Amino acid sequence: MKIGVYPGSFDPFTSGHMDVLVRASAIFDKLYAAVLINKSKQPFFSTEERICQIEAAVKAENLNNVEVSCFDGLLADYAKRIKASFIVRGLRAMTDFEYEIQIYAMNRKLAPEIETVYFMAKPEYSFLSSSMVKEVGYFGGSIEGLVPKANQNLIAERLLKR
Repeated sequence: MKIGVYPGSFDPFTSGHMDVLVRASAIFDKLYAAVLINKSKQPFFSTEERICQIEAAVKAENLNNVEVSCFDGLLADYAKRIKASFIVRGLRAMTDFEYEIQIYAMNRKLAPEIETVYFMAKPEYSFLSSSMVKEVGYFGGSIEGLVPKANQNLIAERLLKR
């Protein structure tokens, strides 16, 4: 069984994240969308809210082989715990690649048996980031198409109340 883990802060979960999740779910028998609990960061959305966003999007797309979870600590340790053989990552631009090569090297050192696979962002999502979604929503701009439709109203309302 091919098991993958797609980790991220997902604060909020964007259409770019969803695109990677959909494409990766077609390759793996089981795919974990894993929300990182990073105690050094202050996310806008709680862990539970981020999990709910992903679950709603997964349900809307009928991705039956995707399980939403969360973890703290090292990704390599979490991947071993869930018996994942693959880590799924998305790439938007060269700046992502520079960061990702460092993460890849460390994960490879910690868990050489786990391979990392990358999905290039579709051109329409190559500019998209969670930070950008938060900024647009905070100032009342439309986030339509920037986040999965299943979450659009919830995220927009929450950002406006910020």
